[in-house]
Amino acid sequence: MSIDINCIAVIGKRNDPLYIKNYSSSHPDLKYHYIAHTAIDVIEERVLNNQKLTDAYLGLLYAMEDLAVYGFMTNTRVKIIIVVAVTDNIIKDADIKAVFIKVHSAYVMHVCNPFHNLDQNFVASKRFANAVDQIGQQNAKATIDV
Repeated sequence: MSIDINCIAVIGKRNDPLYIKNYSSSHPDLKYHYIAHTAIDVIEERVLNNQKLTDAYLGLLYAMEDLAVYGFMTNTRVKIIIVVAVTDNIIKDADIKAVFIKVHSAYVMHVCNPFHNLDQNFVASKRFANAVDQIGQQNAKATIDV
């Protein structure tokens, strides 16, 4: 089965978009900003209703038109959102979770940089952007063994 990633977004603990990358040519960037902000509301509702989250992976947040939105929240309340194109193939949670872990690792490497400004409200690191691009492009049309 294949995972067709359309967008990867990293949202800060104050719900400000730190990084949003569009991998789709069929939808404009503005649509993914809207989807990311809508996903924030869904994530906060889930966290509010379930105070004892044991897993950072939040699973499928919602489906919209031909897109499925998945969420992940770190213990520092940074949210990672992945938007996937809905196809006839079944997407396993383990496959999506593996992508989230890769993006989270890239974010951790970015934050651990001693020159990183914690007050910055966007990610300006070329290394982080390249790492996320590599993850997104690997999985955008990658075939995963069943």
